[in-house]
Amino acid sequence: MAEEQFSKMREFSRVDAYLPMQVMRVVPAEERETIRSRTSGQATSMETRDLPDLQDKLLNDWIRLLNAKLDTVVNMLVLQREGFSTIPVTRVNVSGGGLGFLTRERYALGNILEIKVVLPMMPPVALFVYGEVVKLDLLKNVYSIATKFVAMDEDVRDEVVKYVFRRQREILREQRR
Repeated sequence: MAEEQFSKMREFSRVDAYLPMQVMRVVPAEERETIRSRTSGQATSMETRDLPDLQDKLLNDWIRLLNAKLDTVVNMLVLQREGFSTIPVTRVNVSGGGLGFLTRERYALGNILEIKVVLPMMPPVALFVYGEVVKLDLLKNVYSIATKFVAMDEDVRDEVVKYVFRRQREILREQRR
């Protein structure tokens, strides 16, 4: 069964990257039924509406530009409030199915980890995700951890997959140079 789950994770393209990422905690067994992946600020986001088009094109463009700047500032404040601005950058292997990384912390197979990660998109996408430890290897003085995403909303998974494809394109462009 574990091998079947592990091979299913490979259905997604994966990429190595350096991302702000931090394991926040091991989720206790009694909380596992209530966890759900989400984007940062999802619970507190304000309802937004599209701005109506104004007849004055210059004024219309100016208001849209100001609105975009305000959205960026609000996004940055939410990231700061939720502690995303201080998490360390870590080398990870990421896909729509899970996350792999090195750590000095020892986790057990089957642990569910609560993880904060920021995808460097425009604007940045900050996520709270949950990963079950499906592989654990000791390498000298660090552990190599492979997690499989659990309690993953498809909208959140779509953000991860979009990032992976964007990063793959960047890598291909760099190789062509």
